[in-house]
Amino acid sequence: MQIIGYVLIIIAFGRFLAELFERLGYPGIVGEITAGLILGYVLTGVPASDMNLLAEFGIFFLMISAGLEITPEELHVGGKKALPVYLVTLGVMLLLTLPLTGYRIGTGNVLAAAILAVASAPIVVRLKRFFGESYLHVALSYAIISEVAILILVYVLANFKGAGSPMELAVIILKQALFIGGVLYINYKIGIQHKVWLITQLRKLKSDEAVFGLFMVFAATLGFISEEVGMHFTIGGFLAGLLLHSDLVGTKQYERLETILSGVTSGIFAPIFFAWRGMNFRAEITLVVIYGFFVAYSVRFLLTVILEWDGNPLSSLAKATGLVSFGILGLLVADLGNSYGVLTGQLYSITAFTSVAGIFLSATIGRALTAVKRD
Repeated sequence: MQIIGYVLIIIAFGRFLAELFERLGYPGIVGEITAGLILGYVLTGVPASDMNLLAEFGIFFLMISAGLEITPEELHVGGKKALPVYLVTLGVMLLLTLPLTGYRIGTGNVLAAAILAVASAPIVVRLKRFFGESYLHVALSYAIISEVAILILVYVLANFKGAGSPMELAVIILKQALFIGGVLYINYKIGIQHKVWLITQLRKLKSDEAVFGLFMVFAATLGFISEEVGMHFTIGGFLAGLLLHSDLVGTKQYERLETILSGVTSGIFAPIFFAWRGMNFRAEITLVVIYGFFVAYSVRFLLTVILEWDGNPLSSLAKATGLVSFGILGLLVADLGNSYGVLTGQLYSITAFTSVAGIFLSATIGRALTAVKRD
């Protein structure tokens, strides 16, 4: 079967189960992951190199969409509250990984802790009905901070293992910091001095496709630069989405871009990404792995409830559900870490299994809270 046949089967089955799960009250990505888990046992001979490329397009578009969901100002405000929660969670998750490495801290512990502390921006958005607008920004900021952090971290750790000297590693990290800081500074200057000019130029484009095409050139350029400075190319996509927010390009141009991007992402590339990650799920499931998942999930959930307690049990539980949503991006990073030799053995199995099982459990809790709230 040619690659196009596999792609059509994956998209069709993924979207079918996504619709089914949404009717049951779950986020559609749960259905797409389930489709991948099933197809992994059914489809044989899928060309891995071609599917990996298409799946990378999926995470690229998903990171762009995450960037578009929030403005730099909202990320700044929400990040002030989310960053301390993330750092505390990261520290606690690091402690939980120590028994698996003989209480010695290494690169594997650090990456595993980052994966166990991640939240999923797509699930946070799906659970936003539980949040007021102010808290949605905090939850989404946490998800974005944690997702960007693990993508940067996996490459930093890979560079650390391959760096010839501490000075070489310091240069790599400095280049990454200058890139991100420089892009954000340019965006800040444009927003102050050239916002009207930018909106005027975009209005001259006659079609939504032209707006989308111009944006994709911008996103791809940032993606290429991200790779050149030693980061995952999707960081560039996220920055592109973050920078071209409605406050900068205007509501009309933002809607033109978001309409096409949403269709391309949700209808094509996201189902491929989620299903392909499910099809490649290879973690060894043992009692230790299952036990590690429940410990990590329970500790993180209770920690989040305590840190975000607002006096209302239902809303506090809902907040914890959003921030403890894990995400399939954690599985991607676990696979990357495993391929680089940073994450191996039980640490890999626990993080990979938690990335998938955590989505299902958080979605189930979210569904239960929806029923309680409705009653």
